[in-house]
Amino acid sequence: MRIIVGIGNPGNSYKDNRHNVGFQFLDFFAQKKNLLFNASKFDYHFAEGELSGNPFVLVKPDTYVNNSGLAVLDCIRYYSANVEDVLVVVDDIHLNFSDIRIRRSGGDGGHNGLNSIIYHLSSENFSRLRIGIGSDFESGSLVNYVLSNFNKNDFVQLEKTFNLSIQLVESFILDGYSNMLSTFSRLKNLDKLNKESE
Repeated sequence: MRIIVGIGNPGNSYKDNRHNVGFQFLDFFAQKKNLLFNASKFDYHFAEGELSGNPFVLVKPDTYVNNSGLAVLDCIRYYSANVEDVLVVVDDIHLNFSDIRIRRSGGDGGHNGLNSIIYHLSSENFSRLRIGIGSDFESGSLVNYVLSNFNKNDFVQLEKTFNLSIQLVESFILDGYSNMLSTFSRLKNLDKLNKESE
């Protein structure tokens, strides 16, 4: 079972926040796959699916960003999955808006949600798909920035990013991080070719 976790805060007041890009992507992915989220007996909402015979579950923690690890740990235990089966989709202020990066493991990069997951899993060995939200804020304004909403133009750009991200997530579901990395390299080269031909 592959576990795809989106990081975000539950509730309509947070729905369009930059900090919720992980939730926003999972909603987009679920819609494309005709999947519906349901409440679990644990602190998360989930949607189960299958891709070419490979089962996966989309997970949106109900614990708020700073306690994401509690929900992820419950989910791993419920499905008897390994840490390496987890892919976390997370916002990143260190990337330009709508840019994508992937990583097999590593630290939290200053993100409280990742910090919580690392703490509760006692491991950094889960994959990440990082979506850039930019850093257009003054010193001391980080919290206000990540809790501010995307605008309509932002969501138009994010749709392109989400469509690319779907290809990466599907690759992870089919054959793990190495397969996702191959897809990322292919998409990166394709983007470079497209830019050179413009």
